[in-house]
Formats: sequence, structure tokens, C-alpha cells
Amino acid sequence: EVQLQASGGGLVQAGGSLRLSCAASGFTIDDYSLGWFRQAPGKGREGLSCTNRRNGRTKILDALKGRFTISSDDAKSTVYLQMNSLKLEDSAVYYCAADSDPCYSAYDTPHMRSWGQGTLVTVSS
Repeated sequence: EVQLQASGGGLVQAGGSLRLSCAASGFTIDDYSLGWFRQAPGKGREGLSCTNRRNGRTKILDALKGRFTISSDDAKSTVYLQMNSLKLEDSAVYYCAADSDPCYSAYDTPHMRSWGQGTLVTVSS
């Protein structure tokens, strides 16, 4: 059974950084695409970034390039989302997701077959 456990959220001031972690279990991450999406109050799910473990290709929303970075640690079966220069509008619940199909775009991530509980990120002024 695919299980994903996201952590690392919290309260941070604008301009600060956070690193979210997602521990994967029940499957081999090498065989999957992994990603992150978020949902702010009253808004829809927004795909942020994904990584295709088979070919090492990563995708990220254009608006986040330079601020957010996705990475993974195969030994720990964990995928990360490093978030820098955080803005008020980055406040949301962040979810990690996984799918056995390739990820072609950050927009794919909210539609991945498996995702865990989210972790709340609150950016304050």
C-alpha cells in the first residue's frame, strides 16, 4: 500500500525558508513519479513540482522557479520541497503525491493517484 507522510510545515516570516519532507512507504520510489501540490483556503489545488525517478527529470511551476526546489533521497525514500523567499501567498496546506505514471508537468501533481495528509505552511508578514 502506497503511503505518504508529509512534514515540515509551520509558521515562518515572509522571506524565510522551509523544507518540507515526504516519507514514502509501501513502494519503491524509483518506480514512481513524486510531487507536491498545495491548497490555500477557498482555492483549488495547485500543482507545484514533480520528479520522475526513472529518468531524473523534474518539473516545476514557472512562477516558482528560483524559489522552490524538489529533490529526493532514495536511501530514505523521501522527497523534499525546499521553499525559499516565502511570500504571504505561499500560505497553504502542502501535499505530497505519487503515481506510477510519469509526471509531464507540475499541473499533473494534484491528479496523482496517491497522496497523503497535508502539512500546513503559514507565512506571516
